[in-house]
Amino acid sequence: MKSQNKNRFKAAMVVTAASALLVTSVVTTQASNSADAASAKTKNVILFIGDGMGTAQRDAIRLATVGEKGKLAMDAMPYLGLIHTSSTIPVTDSAASATAYASGVKTYNGAIGMDANKKSVKTIMEYAKDAGKSTGVVTTSQVTDATGAAFGAHVEDRSKQSDIALQLLTKSKIDVLLGGGEDFWYPAGEPGKFKDEPAEDPTEKSKGTQGNLITKAKQLGYSYVTNKTDMQKAKGGKLLGLFANEEMFQQKPEGEGDIYNPVVSLPEMTKKAIDTLAANKNGFFLMVEEEGTDEFAHQNNAKMTIKAGQELDKSVQVAKDFAKKNPDTLVLVLADHETGGFSIEEVNADDESGDGISKEDGPFAIANSKLNFVVDWTTSGHTAVDIPITAMGRNSELFTGVYENTEVFTKLMQSLGYKVK
Repeated sequence: MKSQNKNRFKAAMVVTAASALLVTSVVTTQASNSADAASAKTKNVILFIGDGMGTAQRDAIRLATVGEKGKLAMDAMPYLGLIHTSSTIPVTDSAASATAYASGVKTYNGAIGMDANKKSVKTIMEYAKDAGKSTGVVTTSQVTDATGAAFGAHVEDRSKQSDIALQLLTKSKIDVLLGGGEDFWYPAGEPGKFKDEPAEDPTEKSKGTQGNLITKAKQLGYSYVTNKTDMQKAKGGKLLGLFANEEMFQQKPEGEGDIYNPVVSLPEMTKKAIDTLAANKNGFFLMVEEEGTDEFAHQNNAKMTIKAGQELDKSVQVAKDFAKKNPDTLVLVLADHETGGFSIEEVNADDESGDGISKEDGPFAIANSKLNFVVDWTTSGHTAVDIPITAMGRNSELFTGVYENTEVFTKLMQSLGYKVK
């Protein structure tokens, strides 16, 4: 039998969930009348995607960072919505989800900028570029990985990362690209700044299929940087920064070589991207992704999932600081899907713990208290649960309610004043 304390804990969680739904309902009702008619057009969009970061992950990040009564930067925003995450099947991958956000279509898992019939679909960044705005992708994953790729490339298979890199440079012409993935920009046998087969992961090595794309980028006017100092010194409106062979961390189970210590942090990359893109008087569209919240959840590594989420939240604060000085800016925080079947439980020796993916993870300290919590997992894969979206700034009221992931594109287009072509 569960302890009385556990019953009280569960009851409290039910009340909290019910209260959250009530708040969402109230906000949705208040905003419904204004959502049909956006105010002045949005000039700048900063879209944050915490890959794999569901509601429970956000709660764990909050508890570990600011405690029960505190608010994360990503939560201290005036509007809240809930997104259904399916692709053409109930459980999406990052490629299909990002394509839904970027282009407004449901597609098959693995597709980048393609609909379910493998037809290219125009992305929100391509619309923004046509309107004279600058565009940027920042991520702790490869800049050519699924999420970033879907905003500026069109391939049938997300694994074609060198093809994606070439398209980002020559087709969608993304102005700022900051993240990992150097291996896909150099041909096999031609290592770049980051040596092939490093000790922390001997499988990483140059494997590009489109020639030397770093040389190509420089020919196209990009400043190329590989470290924090050079990134911060870089001038001009076109910037390519690659800071790792693959992801900017090592995604392994806890204590088995798991490393989250990017050579340039996500907040630092976010600030540089904003500073660079904001020079365009027509505005910009920036997508910022934290990949660690997904990769470490795949490893059922709650410690590093939380750490990566904390870095994402710092990056959100950078964007909020900019938006406060530039009120024609829209800031959104969401996820592509949930990873791990993540749940938060009390510390209870009488509770089941299990083995493998059902084993409890923790305990973790709740900030500003003497209390702890543990994390439980149900899978090492993705789930189909809905994910929250929080919004602030110009036209942020459009993003309340409960809706499909494709509606994010529709609402962004409305916010920016664009028509689908």
